[in-house]
Amino acid sequence: MELFSGITYQSTRGGQIGIPASQAILQGLAKDGGLFMPNRIPTLDISLEQLGAMSYQETAYEVMKLFFTDYTEEELRSCIGKAYDEKFDTEEIAPLAKVGKDYFLELFHGSTIAFKDMALSILPYLLTMAAEKNQVEQEIVILTATSGDTGKAAMAGFADVPGTRIIVFYPEGGVSRFQELQMRTQKGKNTAVVAIHGNFDDAQTGVKRLFRDEEFQAEMAKKGFRFSSANSINIGRLVPQIVYYVYAYTRLLASGELTAGEEINVVVPTGNFGNILAAYFAKQMGLPIKKLICASNDNKVLYDFFATGSYDRNREFILTSSPSMDILISSNLERLIYVSTGCDAEKTGKLMMELNEKGCYTITPEMKEKLKDFWGGFADQEENRGEIKRVFDNYGYLMDTHTGVASAVYRKYVEASDDPTKSVIASTASPYKFSKSVMEAIGGNIEGKEDFQLIDEMSARSGISIPQAVEEIRHGKIRHSRKCDVDGMKAEVRDILE
Repeated sequence: MELFSGITYQSTRGGQIGIPASQAILQGLAKDGGLFMPNRIPTLDISLEQLGAMSYQETAYEVMKLFFTDYTEEELRSCIGKAYDEKFDTEEIAPLAKVGKDYFLELFHGSTIAFKDMALSILPYLLTMAAEKNQVEQEIVILTATSGDTGKAAMAGFADVPGTRIIVFYPEGGVSRFQELQMRTQKGKNTAVVAIHGNFDDAQTGVKRLFRDEEFQAEMAKKGFRFSSANSINIGRLVPQIVYYVYAYTRLLASGELTAGEEINVVVPTGNFGNILAAYFAKQMGLPIKKLICASNDNKVLYDFFATGSYDRNREFILTSSPSMDILISSNLERLIYVSTGCDAEKTGKLMMELNEKGCYTITPEMKEKLKDFWGGFADQEENRGEIKRVFDNYGYLMDTHTGVASAVYRKYVEASDDPTKSVIASTASPYKFSKSVMEAIGGNIEGKEDFQLIDEMSARSGISIPQAVEEIRHGKIRHSRKCDVDGMKAEVRDILE
């Protein structure tokens, strides 16, 4: 079988270079703590008009084949076919909804009704295929931190996949009640969920520490386990996210909403930065994107970064109604920093060391100039609520609290720039995941009501049928109840595996 050739991967901190895609996916995080980046961003080798006639699955192949060059065509098509199937409740996989003049890219039609399904449906197949290709005999253990959605989507993807186990850490009290129930009711003999006493950044830092703990990894390797990651730091998660931006543009082109070569803006509610970084990669591949609008909530560390060139996580951590964005350490930003240095691993490593030791760093004016494709904005909770109500009242379109942030920030962008460019807003979760906050926003009475009562009222008021994923949680049995302190994460992993 013919192998595609060309792209290899290297750490943003210089410790590893020339790594094939399958090995980068298996490792997740580079050994020096850096993130894997392709040695170049490939350009699309098929026209956008041709892509416009293709299904989501065919588009996925045309994008992924350019990055995952040590997978055969047969292997890659097999992974794609298993990932994007009847788990999604729409044939388009990622449909576009026109709301007024704007387009909402609905990324929540998978089995856990959040955008993480788009990449985490395929990662288990890419990973197990990578293990096979590299003669890995150990059981693969996925270690993941979640701010709400990644955990459930990862567990759903890996549940009962042979040769794998998955352990998810989430901040107790730092996710919505519905998100917590999604995780705690997850089936699968190979799944485990642990609530930590801390916030998401604590959970994420703890997981990264486990990946850097060579002694612990060696101990577990002797017992037949090999660690990997399902967080967006894994290049096997980032690349599949590029696909839906390419797909969205080509749908608009095919339907006559865009003319050939016409630019769009892309608006993304942003926490860990992977979702908007995928749009940046799509632009580098040749997609006509004008501006990448990075929307933050009250935890506006990214907004401040794009405004000033200084990244500073030394600030109050605010719990909001958009919990998947309640993040002060945006891991994937390291990849963009690496690009802005001209792919200088030494410079990138120094900045990341400053972040680790001081909690802040500042980029040079030359680096900031390379980030001019991005525009940062933020919306507080009141603005978010107001935007959800405005769009629902005016158009009958109901969005969740993360998409509400994106929509509110986009309106600020238009007011500031007077830019008439057509825009695609990433709609990252179903409103049913955040029923209490959404119903409150549109004027519902939430006093003393449980989530599922509000879900029923939301369905009656909006006319949107309740997703199957919600009904499964309604009747689900609690299967996971582990808790630990941040410094107890290693012991918890050891206990689960043994």
